[in-house]
Amino acid sequence: MISLILNLIWLLFGGVLMFLGWMVAGVLMVISIIGIPWARSAFTIGLYALWPFGRAAVDRSRLSGQQDLGTGPMGTVGNILWFLVAGWWLALGHLGSAIGCAVTIIGLPLAWAHLKLAVISLAPVGKTIIDSDTADRLPPG
Repeated sequence: MISLILNLIWLLFGGVLMFLGWMVAGVLMVISIIGIPWARSAFTIGLYALWPFGRAAVDRSRLSGQQDLGTGPMGTVGNILWFLVAGWWLALGHLGSAIGCAVTIIGLPLAWAHLKLAVISLAPVGKTIIDSDTADRLPPG
């Protein structure tokens, strides 16, 4: 119930704007053709940015126990390219939103979520979104 309330407050105070930022990044990646592999990450994290409470971003390799194209060396290269093209401005957007939310006590959980999303913005390739209960049961990694 708390997650639902926080998600509704999130939507009203900046969640939709950051979701749109992620969607713009994803669409620009698709339009460029070269960026199509990064679009998946943008859309996945964008949906997480729309409704973050009660869910968590984890490395796919941590979830499956094995590396794939996005979690190995190619994922690292993908994340470096992502950072240069879109990661830094999405991270700045989340950082600015976090500062705005942190002004009030009720906004502190929202600010914390924006800070987590700012970190994810820097390197989203190889991440997947799962519910928080499942993430809590995963072995540390």
